[in-house]
Amino acid sequence: MFAWMPSKKVIKAIDDMITQLLKDKEDEIKHKDYCVEGFNENEKETQKNEHEKKNLIQKIEDLTMTIDELTKAIETLKAEIAEMQVQMKRAGEDREKENKEFQMTVADQRATQKLLAQALDVLKGVYAKKAKAALVQKQEPAGPAPPPGFKKMEKNSAAGGVMGMIQQIINDAKAMEAEAIKSEEDAQKAYEEFVKDTNDSIEEKSKDIVNKSELKAKAEADKTEKEEEKENVMLTLEQLSNENADLHKACDFTIKNFDIRQTGRDEEIEALKQAKAILSGAKFSAFLQQS
Repeated sequence: MFAWMPSKKVIKAIDDMITQLLKDKEDEIKHKDYCVEGFNENEKETQKNEHEKKNLIQKIEDLTMTIDELTKAIETLKAEIAEMQVQMKRAGEDREKENKEFQMTVADQRATQKLLAQALDVLKGVYAKKAKAALVQKQEPAGPAPPPGFKKMEKNSAAGGVMGMIQQIINDAKAMEAEAIKSEEDAQKAYEEFVKDTNDSIEEKSKDIVNKSELKAKAEADKTEKEEEKENVMLTLEQLSNENADLHKACDFTIKNFDIRQTGRDEEIEALKQAKAILSGAKFSAFLQQS
């Protein structure tokens, strides 16, 4: 029996196989670590972007509601201003009509006073002449008795009543004129106050419209910005989903079979080491003895 010694080429081949198996084992460990890290990072980023997407949707809904409320408020303010302008126009027309009626009333009362004053002056003149004639007649010497049917010239008692009535009408006309003037002054004052209050209210509502319009413009700009952010988040989520699918394609087999493959390699390496030891003579003498 002769001693057979393995060639260095065979030993080297075994060493190369062991080296390759160790490298494959290390590469698979790195690949598994890459997969686990990839899945964890993908899940973390997906959850983060899903949360951001939810927040953006809520903000967009809130901004949409704010814009709608501001739009309605602005429309209401504009309608109120338009109504106040209509009311102010009507009040002006009514005031103009009332003023014309006032002028006619005053003109009528003054014309009445003037006419009655003239009539009163005429009556005063007539009755003054009669009174003077009666006085002269009384002062003349007594003459023959007046013929039958002739009445002695005396002051007419009805004259005072007529003149008193005319004077009362004149006084009433003056009182009516004064009352009309007072009513006109009150009405004009009330109209001016109404116009002032209305204009103040219109100015206030106009400022409110400007403020709300600025808030609406800002809300619209914010909404546009959030919608763009949402689109970017949706794109990121799509990319993360594609990345997750790629990870599953590249990693599912490795992760599922990792323990089995690692154990298999370990067993294969151990077998190769034993074979090398045998071939290298570590157990060669025992082999010969058994032979």
